[in-house]
Amino acid sequence: MSSRMVDKIAQAVLYEGYLLYPYRQSALKNQQRWNFGVLYPPSWVANQTGSDRSYFEMECLAKASREGRLDVSLRFLQLVARRTGEQVWQEALEQTVSVHSLSPAALGASPRVDSFSFPGTESLDPGKVCRISTIKGQIEISATPIGAQVFRLSVRAQNTTSCPVATREEALMHSLASAHTVLRLQEGEFISQTDPPEDFREAAAACQNTGVWPVLAGDSGARDTMLGSPIILYDYPQVAPESAGDLFDATEIDEILVLRILTLSDAEKEELRRSDDRARRILERLEESPPERLLALHGTIRGMRRPQADAWSAWDTVQGDLAGTAVPGTTLTKGDRVRLRPRRRADIFDTLLDNQTAIIEAVEEDFEHKIHFAVVLEDDPGRDMGEMRQAGHRFFFSAEEIEPI
Repeated sequence: MSSRMVDKIAQAVLYEGYLLYPYRQSALKNQQRWNFGVLYPPSWVANQTGSDRSYFEMECLAKASREGRLDVSLRFLQLVARRTGEQVWQEALEQTVSVHSLSPAALGASPRVDSFSFPGTESLDPGKVCRISTIKGQIEISATPIGAQVFRLSVRAQNTTSCPVATREEALMHSLASAHTVLRLQEGEFISQTDPPEDFREAAAACQNTGVWPVLAGDSGARDTMLGSPIILYDYPQVAPESAGDLFDATEIDEILVLRILTLSDAEKEELRRSDDRARRILERLEESPPERLLALHGTIRGMRRPQADAWSAWDTVQGDLAGTAVPGTTLTKGDRVRLRPRRRADIFDTLLDNQTAIIEAVEEDFEHKIHFAVVLEDDPGRDMGEMRQAGHRFFFSAEEIEPI
């Protein structure tokens, strides 16, 4: 079981949208936060007409022997209101409710119901007030046998806090934010809800999921962990290994977020430091990061797969890199210097690269048997990245668009 990988995904889900770039209190996009997986108190939901809810319910399929054991963890953020002078800001505490070593067979006869409570506190420091409101909830876990050692597992998490609230901000103080669940199974395996085997498609379609969606988590192919996520994910989601820490603002765009944060003005960085301890740590981490870490975020290729034969019938006729190709007056091959003469003016690069000196990195043939010269610019500071075939530093031209030097 890849616990570390699952924990990284669960942590990314927990803090998705916690605080968005530019990570300042004054930023318009941070005026309404906590948009994912919020379980509000019932008194607030009763007076709303939208999609606000006080519970989520996850159902998924699992195979388990009589010795099978199920662990369930409910994870969420409990908000903390901080007031400094006239300024009010919401931060968060991580909370977890766990139930261990449950028998799916026994849950079929008797569901497990656990109540939980996190008390409120208030502290008064000189010039600063910190308030945490009470949260109460309930988690119900059940199993329905649908075949020989096959169960439909159900996890329902409910906010049961009883409190009068008049505004969303007040309701949030009594809410479970970014609520999600992690299920782990020993002596058994989960069945994909996204892509179930043919024998289980009908049973999977009958599962009811409200507020979260179950996805297999961990190493690809593993079936011992299921994540109930409030944001859209596929089976086996991963955090890119190049990502050095949380950015809260979609992990797939680390590079651009890092660059934008580092180019904030001194005044903007100072406000960022005052906004939130987690935001301050982001800035400190990025300012102390070596250039090599930023370079690692750029243009990583995970791998290339050969298409199926029936999808690309021409695959076997494509030779990939060619030894050399004739152009008017000579034969060009890898390593030759050329002058670029783009003809189509199809995009900004055709204008910027006109008359530039380049080095042929490869001669390639596409599926339509057309020849293309892959080149890197001679004076490009990132030329080595182009030679590693990374996007943005490697360009393609036809034989009519290059002149031998």
